[in-house]
Parts: sequence; structure tokens; C-alpha cells
Amino acid sequence: MPVSSSVDAGGIGASVSRREDLRLVRGLGRYTDDIAVEHGPAAHLVAVRSPYAFARILSIDLSGARGMPGVIAVLGSEEMAAENFRPFPLRVMRKKANGEPNFSPPYMPLAVGHVRHVGDIVAVVVAETLDQAKDAAEQVDVTYDALQPVVEMTQAVSKDAPLIWPTEPDNICFEHRVGDGDAWQEAAARAAHVISDRMVISRVSANPLEPRTALGEYDPETGRFTLHAGLQSPHAMRREIAHIFGLPVEQFRVVGPDVGGAFGMKASLHPEIILVLWAARLLQRPVRHVCERSEAFLSDHQSRDHVTDVSLALDEDGRFLGLKVTTLANIGAYIASNGLHSPTNNLGGLAGVYTIGAFDVVVRGVFTNTLPTCPYRGAGRPEATFYIEQIIDKAAYELGVDRVEIRRRNLVPPEAMPYRTALLYTYDSGNFPAILKKCADAADWNGFEHRRQASEAEGSIRGIGIAYAIEIAGGPADKPFEEYAKIEFTADGGAIVYAGSHSQGQGHETNYLQMAQTLLGTPADAVQIVYGDTDKVTSGRGTFGSRTMMAYGAAFSGATGTILAKARSIAAHLMETDLDAVEFRDGRFFARDSNRNLSLSDIAIASFDPDRLPPAMEPGLEAEASVSLDKATFPNGCHICEVVVDPQTGSVEIVSYIVVDDVGVQINPMLVNGQIVGGVVQGIGQIMSEQIVYSEDGQVLTGSFMDYGMPRADDVPTINVLSHGVPTTTNPLGVKGAGEAGTVGALAAVSSAIKDALRSRGVDTFEMPATPMRVWNALNAAGT
Repeated sequence: MPVSSSVDAGGIGASVSRREDLRLVRGLGRYTDDIAVEHGPAAHLVAVRSPYAFARILSIDLSGARGMPGVIAVLGSEEMAAENFRPFPLRVMRKKANGEPNFSPPYMPLAVGHVRHVGDIVAVVVAETLDQAKDAAEQVDVTYDALQPVVEMTQAVSKDAPLIWPTEPDNICFEHRVGDGDAWQEAAARAAHVISDRMVISRVSANPLEPRTALGEYDPETGRFTLHAGLQSPHAMRREIAHIFGLPVEQFRVVGPDVGGAFGMKASLHPEIILVLWAARLLQRPVRHVCERSEAFLSDHQSRDHVTDVSLALDEDGRFLGLKVTTLANIGAYIASNGLHSPTNNLGGLAGVYTIGAFDVVVRGVFTNTLPTCPYRGAGRPEATFYIEQIIDKAAYELGVDRVEIRRRNLVPPEAMPYRTALLYTYDSGNFPAILKKCADAADWNGFEHRRQASEAEGSIRGIGIAYAIEIAGGPADKPFEEYAKIEFTADGGAIVYAGSHSQGQGHETNYLQMAQTLLGTPADAVQIVYGDTDKVTSGRGTFGSRTMMAYGAAFSGATGTILAKARSIAAHLMETDLDAVEFRDGRFFARDSNRNLSLSDIAIASFDPDRLPPAMEPGLEAEASVSLDKATFPNGCHICEVVVDPQTGSVEIVSYIVVDDVGVQINPMLVNGQIVGGVVQGIGQIMSEQIVYSEDGQVLTGSFMDYGMPRADDVPTINVLSHGVPTTTNPLGVKGAGEAGTVGALAAVSSAIKDALRSRGVDTFEMPATPMRVWNALNAAGT
């Protein structure tokens, strides 16, 4: 676990550097692949993966691999059958059109009977060294009967498409509806304009800096398993692993050490996690798997991949009356842990920051012969914002109204807060008109035409784009979300802070120190942070959905209150004064109307001496809190992006990017800025270059960074992040989520700018990604 340093974190609101960086930048991070196990060297596990997207498995001959040097075990579906593993559980379920629960495919550690996507695991080899395991894996002889796959959604739902699962007609997994279809029909009937468009959101891969990792151990004396893995939710993962093994959860310990990025993908349970634990038990020794980058493109759960029809009804003054959205969402061949979450749980974002009276929203999940899809930074929020903001742009163009002006006419006014939208959410706070104006002014929106003309004179094409994003953060709107915190003072006056929320690079450790300094007055070098270990932290929901500062912050505040109440009683006893006469400020207790005072550290030391405590008080100073918040928050912000397109090459350069964000109270403004910038960059990547592409026979054509276009430094301009925070009252710290905000707005804003540039040259339709070849082809097809 991370250790303390002498760096003073400062309190809430201070822009201080991350304490974690002192060890991470010096190569002292402790990632899963850095862990040296105590009970001998770990064996290495390599997966044998299907080269076919859809096929029957006719036979598997493991004998050739078993005879290879260094091989300890070779395991296939027959060996797995003896274990009686249960299929992977789903965290989110939906219903079919007839009201029945969605079909849950038997997602198993190894494929049984059929393979259903390229990369499906059919066997594993465990050997002394990684090279030996790789060599032996090549000797596993599998005979397949290839079947016709289907990888594209609109083909998958056609009548003649092959069925990925025989019981699921039209390859439809679920049909999820929200809103009021009758209200939409009424709004459309009285509308002066109904603007419609089809939008495609590409499939992407998370590609964290640290690939997926897993190290499994088994103790035959206790019957306990230990998993070390880069993941986001250790406690949830432990429950699901126990379910698959059919064993009590107490028999599993899950440890998430330093994690080199996750973005939602590492919240999913992947087969290799079960496989290393299974192999560790069979072999009575540790087993390690580290996913290589080329393997990740065939095995990491992927994200997004939607085809959506959107219609916006407006009156004669350009005011929004209703929105209809119909989406096909590709969920892949199996369903990831949270696979049904992203396309369905954040649909309230379709309401945007606008007063829209009616919604009719339908999402259909589609099985295809591709990798399962899972949450990726934003998890449905960027998609919702993309749909509403892009259709507003199209309406503005067709009605001849400025794009900032049409948004201004429809914004929810601040005096309407709290505002219940017609689609699921109640916004607690915000000042949307002020943020829109601040962003437009900062971007010099009104001066853009002069810049466009200057670019035209130089032979280039300039475009400007806008998006006003709002997202739910902290948890679903329809149920509480919980988190756990514990604060334990030690006999030397220091403190150990236990967090149920993990970290994957966000800077949580530093944030926790800032909370401790403000709420307890405890300096950073006296605090140790513990997280990510189910044996050390009693419970925890984990880190996802921009929830940690709200959920964990509330739990930390609750534990702080209990600590200070007990410490105040001890202080009154030691200073021989009434409890009502004791005040706490800046980490010290003061006896009113005297010069007597004690630090919280002094009280902590005294708490371990029974002779210095009030009668009948238990020694020690510690408290834990599990909170359940019933109100989410709604961070929001306006993004304006400006691009220049070279018509000779099709290259797109982002020349300006402005964000004005409302994330409530900022624990650390510098870290908030970093989170927003990082999110924007991931949004830029998807619009400009990122796309997972499958061939018709299901082969991944973008299987390396030579083919999959990750954004580079020269693709990203200086991103100017401005703040206009409106504190929320839904949690004790007044914070709103920030981790996903940048991506939520960036997809729509960057796309808006590129389409604006291309529209000036007669390109009416253009879908992501805006690679130079695609842009050049679009311009040439338009005759420009």
C-alpha cells in the first residue's frame, strides 16, 4: 500500500502536487507485475485464443503442449467442467420487449462448445517461464468448424442474420424504454420543426498504460485464495469471484495495488482472473498473467459502439418541445459485468441543461461476434451529450439560428433549481446561463467569423464547435450509493485512514490527506493511507462514475464527526473543564476563556492511557462510517473547440479548446484541472482517430498502435479550463464529480467543430473518427 512521505498536502481547496508522484515518477510504484510472492516464483499463464469469431469446437488436443519443456499444466474445458464453475454474474439486468429478464449468456472462464469472438479463450498453459508458456500454447491443437459471424449491429438485427445465441431471435438482448411515447407524439404534432439525424458512435478500447494483470495465490492450509490485480472495485470483485467458485466470500482476499489507469474497463471481471486463481489452487503455487498489448486488443472488454436515430421537436421560436432517441447498442458476444449499464443507466443526460417537455427513448442491446462492451470514461454520459448537442447543432443550422443563441433560449434558469427534468433526473444546483456566457466570451465566439475568413484566405478551413454537457455523478439516480471510511489514530499520535474507494491515478491519496488536514488538522506526514485490500478495509464500493469525493468524502466526514466527539470529551477531561466549554479549530481543542489547549495528536496519545480517560471510556481513538447517499450530483460545463482543416491532406488541427466547468467545491483545483484535461484528451482521441475496426469475418483489424490511433501530444492543444463552481448541498463537502466531465463534453464539442468546418465546404454528414483520409475523402466527395 502507498506509504507516507514528508510532503504537506495542505487543506481542502489547495492546489498542491500529488503525494503519490514522489514514488511513481521515481519508479517506486508497486504494480501487480512488481509483486514478488513469498512462496516460490510464480508460474506464468498464457491463454490459447480462438482465431475465429464464430465456430464450433470439434476437438482440443492438449497432449502436444503438455510435453513441452517447463510446462506445469495445460487446462481445457474438460478440466474446467470438473470445477463446476458458475457463469460470470451480471451487475445490471434489463428486460426484453415482452417484459422477461434479458438473456444472460453463460460467460465462462473457458469457451465451451463454441467460440463467439476472436480471442475467446479455449485453453490455458501454465509454465515455469513466460517464453515456455508461449511456446507450449502454440502446440495446443484445436479443430474448429467455422460458422458465419455477424459483427455489425444493423446486420445482426436483420431477419437472415446468424444467431449468436440460438434462443435469442434477431440477436436482441434487451429493450429498455424511458420517457413517455405519447407525450413525444403530442410534442412532435404541435412542433413547427422536427429535426432528425442518424448518429454513429464508434467502438473504442480503453488502453490503460498498465495492461490488465492478475496474480493468483492459494494457501492449502487455510483454503484461502489471494488475488493481486489492477482493478477498480476489490470488494465487488471478491464477491463475484466467490460466486463463480461457489465458495464463501471469506475464502478470498483481493488486493489492488497501484493501478496504471482503468477508465471503467478494469471494473469488469475478465476470465484471466478466475484462471490464475484456479491454476494456483491446482498447482499449489502462485500463477501470474500479464496481458500484452497485442493480446489486449483481442481480450480487453471494449466500449461505446452505438447507432442512434435522434429527432428534436422545436416550436417556431426554436424552443425545444421534445426529443426522441432510438439506439442500437452493441454489447458483444457475452455480457461484461457492467455491460448493460453504459447504454441504459445514464439516459437522463439526454435532457441536457435544457427545458424539454417530452422524451421517448428506446435502447436495444444487440449480440454480435465481438468482444463484450463495458463502461469507458463517461459510461453512457458522453453518448447522451453527443446526441442532444449534435441534434441541437443541426437544428440551429437548419433554422438559421446561432448555436450559442439557440442553447441560451432553452437553458434551465438558476432560479428553477432544484429542477426536475422530464427524463429521470433532478438537478440540485447550477448556473447554466452564466457558464454558457463565460465560455462563449472566453472563446471569443462572436469574433469567430473573422478568424474563419483569415483561414480561408490562407487556403485552410476553420470550424468552431460547442457542447454544454451535464452528467450524473456519484451513482444511479434511482437508488442510494454507499461507501466506507475508517480513521484510526495510533499510540504515537499519527493516523491511519482506510478507504473503501480505490485509486487508478486520480490522486485520491492526496485528496484524503487534504480532507484530514482540514477536518482534523492532522498534517500529511502523520497520516498513512490504506486502500485496495479486502483484508485491511472492511468494505467498499470502489471507484467509478466520478463518485469518490462525494461518497468517500461523506463517509470520511461521518467518521471525523465521531472521532472529534470522543476527542472533545477526552480534551474536556484533561483540561478539567466542561464539555460545552471546549472548542475545536485548526487541529486543536481550546478551553474557552483560558489558555489551555491540546492538539488532536495529544488527545490521540492520551487515549491509549486508561488513567487519562474519563471513567468507563474505551481506550483508543478510532471511528468508521458507512454512508448511503440518496442524491447524486450533476457536474456540468460548456466546451468550445476550434479547429483548422487542411483540405489538401485532410488533417485536422485543434487550435483552441475552452472548458468552463461546475464541479462544485474543488478539493484540489490542480487535480481537478488534470482530470478535466485528461478526460478531454480521451474524447479528442475518439473523435479524431480512435476506432476498433472488425473485418466481416470478425478479425480485429486495429490490433496494435500501428493501426489504432491513440492521441499524441501534437494532437492536443493547450486546454484552457475555467471554473464556475456552484456547491451542492447533497453531500457534506459540497463536491460534484470531475473524473469523467472532460470526456462527456469533448466528444460532442470536437465533433461539432469538425462538422462546422466541413459544412462550410458542403459536407452535410460526417461520422467519427476524423482521420485525415476520412476527412479528405469527405471533402472530395463534396467536390471541394
